[in-house]
Formats: sequence, structure tokens, C-alpha cells
Amino acid sequence: MDWIFFIRALFFYYHLIQMPSSPDNSPHHSRLNPTSWVAAYGDYLYRYALVRLRSEVLAQDAVQETFLAALKAQETYEGRSSEKTWLVGILKHKIIDIFRKQSRDMAEHDTVLPFEREELFLGEESEWAGHWKKQSSPIDWGDTPLNALEQEDFHRVFRSCFEKLPQRVALAFQMKEIDDSEATEICTVLEISEANLWVMLHRARMHLRRCLEVRWFARHT
Repeated sequence: MDWIFFIRALFFYYHLIQMPSSPDNSPHHSRLNPTSWVAAYGDYLYRYALVRLRSEVLAQDAVQETFLAALKAQETYEGRSSEKTWLVGILKHKIIDIFRKQSRDMAEHDTVLPFEREELFLGEESEWAGHWKKQSSPIDWGDTPLNALEQEDFHRVFRSCFEKLPQRVALAFQMKEIDDSEATEICTVLEISEANLWVMLHRARMHLRRCLEVRWFARHT
């Protein structure tokens, strides 16, 4: 299996299983019921925000802001979607606002990732310059995302690897791989060029591949 696809699949499934099981049975009509929002959707919205913001405080703030914004915007609700879907849409905008603020507050230069200190590729002196060195080339992981994610120990390793990403890189990767945001939107939020975005995504994938190979797959294959 292609390792880039594998990384994307792992990341998607990992965040999918972090979300509580919550089928959307909320009503599709033109009247809202704000008194039920916290009990009916509070936990789901909190988990939705938490897996994206990686901060309990920020997730709580985002959900509170969502409920406040929803109360103020009740008259705009036309019943075309369920209450839950409507609230999630508002929460997405609140999360984007937080991403924008975080991006402005972040340092211009991100931390060097561990794999970037390694010499993974052959140098200019080799006729195969730019190709993987034998000892650092991707190994056959011999697994599937679902099989790996069935193991609690893997969750801890994956979470630890992801949390080592610099915040700007993590934000770009999350927006692309979880929310499937367009490149132009990510660039606007993070105030970066499209070329910088692809560099960030490449760094994130390379780091996760290397970290997971060293800390998990090399020991379990």
C-alpha cells in the first residue's frame, strides 16, 4: 500500500473513532429548541472541536461561542438541515476563527522535525541523488489502518507522533486531511502561499511516516 495513502487513512480513521457515536436524529423543521442543545449536542460538538483544536480549553470556548452565535442567529435558520448539522456549521466557522488567531500568534519559523535532522536521501555525490537511502526507505508496514487502530497502544503512539508536529504544520494537515478544506482556504487562514502549504503537508506526512515506522511498525512487523 502507498505510504502516503496509508498516512491519510490512518489520520482519518484515528479522528473518526475519537468522535462519539451520535446519529443525526435531530428534527428537520423550521423551529429550533435551544433548551435542548447542550444535552443533545454538547458532547458531540465538544469532541468535534477537540480533535481539531487539540486543546480542551479552546474546544470548550468554541462550543460556548457556537451556542451563543446560534442563539443570535435563530431567525436565519430555515429548516433545510437538522439542528445538529446547523450547529456544526456554526462551530466550523468558530474553529476557523481560532485557527486564524493561532496562525497570527505563531512564530514565523517552525521547529525542526526529528526526521529533518536525518540524512534520508542520497547526496549529490551519488548517481541516485535524491533517492531514499536503503536504511531509511519506507518499509512494508504489512497492515491496514483499521487493524492498527484496533490496538490501544497504537493510539498512544499515533497521538504522540502527531503532537510533535509544529502547530502551523499540524493546523495545515488537519484542515486538509480532516476537513478536506480547499488549498486556497487553508492558505488564507494561515496566511501562507500555496507553495508553503504543500511543503507543510509534505513535512507532516514525512514526519508521521518516520515516527510511526520507528515507534510502531518496525517493532510489530
